[in-house]
Amino acid sequence: MTSRTSAIHILYFANFREVLGQAEENLPATHNTVSELLTTLAARGEPWKVALFDNENLQIAVNHDIASRETPLKAGDEVAFFPPVTGG
Repeated sequence: MTSRTSAIHILYFANFREVLGQAEENLPATHNTVSELLTTLAARGEPWKVALFDNENLQIAVNHDIASRETPLKAGDEVAFFPPVTGG
């Protein structure tokens, strides 16, 4: 298992937990940006690609701050993915 200091900790919220089958995971800190991380996750298959990579309204946070696909990543970062927020 990769230690959190040399990894990126990823959190999946709301329906992403059900669609992707997990709430969190650690991946090696080999991704320079959120976009690179999303490319790796999309390679896992169609549910990952549709939920995260192709989702133009994907909400992203890095270390509890709103982020974009261009946000840089480093070892020890926490990345959270949220589905678009809807209201009524």
